[in-house]
Amino acid sequence: MRGLWPLCFALGAVAAAAAGGRLSAERSAVWGPGLRAEATLPARYFYVQAVDAEGQRFTSSPGENAFQVKITAPEEQFTRVGVQVLDRKDGSFLVRYRMYASYNSLKIEIKTGDKHVAKSPYILKGPIYHENCDCPQEEGSAWLEEMNCPESIPQIQRDLANFPIVDPDKIAKEIPQRFGQRQSLCHYTIKDNEVYIKTYGEHVGFRIFMDAILLSLTRKVKMPDVEFFVNLGDWPLEKKKSPQNLHPIFSWCGSSESKDIVMPTYDLTDSVLETMGRVSLDMMSVQANTGPSWEDKNTTAFWRGRDSRKERLELVKLSRKYPELIDAAFTNFFFFKHDESLYGPIVKHISFFDFFKIFSTPPVTSMTRYPSSGINCCVALTQGTIMFDLHLKYKYQINIDGTVAAYRLPYLLAGNSVVLKQDSIYYEHFYNELQPWKHYIPFKSDLSDLLEKLQWAKDHDEEAKNIAKSGQEFARNNLMGDHIFCYYFKLFQEYASLQVSEPKIRDGMEKVQQPEDDLFPCTCHRKKAKDEL
Repeated sequence: MRGLWPLCFALGAVAAAAAGGRLSAERSAVWGPGLRAEATLPARYFYVQAVDAEGQRFTSSPGENAFQVKITAPEEQFTRVGVQVLDRKDGSFLVRYRMYASYNSLKIEIKTGDKHVAKSPYILKGPIYHENCDCPQEEGSAWLEEMNCPESIPQIQRDLANFPIVDPDKIAKEIPQRFGQRQSLCHYTIKDNEVYIKTYGEHVGFRIFMDAILLSLTRKVKMPDVEFFVNLGDWPLEKKKSPQNLHPIFSWCGSSESKDIVMPTYDLTDSVLETMGRVSLDMMSVQANTGPSWEDKNTTAFWRGRDSRKERLELVKLSRKYPELIDAAFTNFFFFKHDESLYGPIVKHISFFDFFKIFSTPPVTSMTRYPSSGINCCVALTQGTIMFDLHLKYKYQINIDGTVAAYRLPYLLAGNSVVLKQDSIYYEHFYNELQPWKHYIPFKSDLSDLLEKLQWAKDHDEEAKNIAKSGQEFARNNLMGDHIFCYYFKLFQEYASLQVSEPKIRDGMEKVQQPEDDLFPCTCHRKKAKDEL
């Protein structure tokens, strides 16, 4: 599986806590996409696994300051790169870095004390482009290989099987007629790697998430010419038993009663694009915010949220009846009448961004002032104290639907608590690859067996711990930024291959512009070479 510690090394090392073992710079391992120049991501990342002198890998933290990472551009006076070393508390570290300029080469030094770790320093020969650099790889197949994308993605195959052919001329007329008056839709055309849009409906603000991922993709790889519709609402639109001909609609959530084409949620997509930017909750930061060890976690099941489903009302009533087993409370009432005698008082809102918020900013080891812009920029950051949230103090996490699927599941899985997940007709793009009793503990949609399943977890602590670990490994190996980019590109590539007529820039469409606020514009070697031909 991609992203895993190299198998040959894993088999050659005994998984032991190495308590008291001496950290070995030579034997410790370093791997990951952030060591490949061509793997452009908003925030690049790689892993460091601590190993002792006997070849045994650490399974608990050797200390948050065990490794120091420095990234420089040897040919430049200043290196505009922010770096964070995140201690995953299991003997491994996730190192992430966000580039604010592009470079011909990068030097990545990883040390423990004064010794280089593994094959450090790592030299990335470029050019190495930062997120805002518009320099797409011309060949989609080459980009897929550079990103180490899978050959096929089962959920995409399942979704597209419903649409053996796609006629852009036909859907451009029929989908707005059928859905455009009642729903919020975006009609997109990607032509010559430029993005065009026309919106339908009143509430189209969420288009910003779709615009952003499409623009990011077109900066990285030449997208196929493709025309499609995106549903901006919560609920999937295309019913399985629709009396009309099926229409391909892209949605952030699917259901067993619909045939929408599912994409990664806007929440997960945005967290990938804005990692080390304006968001503090993402699939990297959560790995350093897993709370206490399994043995030290609170043994009460935990849930917070709003009243967006009847079963949530029942959950809070269960909590009030069995407070020693469940801590569930509402942070807001919107859909139902708030009866405090039934549901208790509204508690302080704790968003997931606050749950995983970095309260102590990683200390800055050096600062560079750029006279031309007058701004300060971090060159390198070491790991700081990242406080775990209230949420992950608890051993048991309850995941229950809201209006549709609860979009918090990726982050819950990435923690080291076990997830109790409600049976549901709704799913995100990865749900069908999850296995009950392997990655989570299932309970019935009406909550009738929730207490029973919770008691099972308490009575089978080691099995529950293993389920939590399996769920965490799934999230780490399937829901990172590179996986999300691969999913989107594969989806549009395969959908485009079904088109039987040419995608067009339709009347009323406007071009979605690339951002122009990049402080350090890049020079694209691909465009330069093309211009010289």
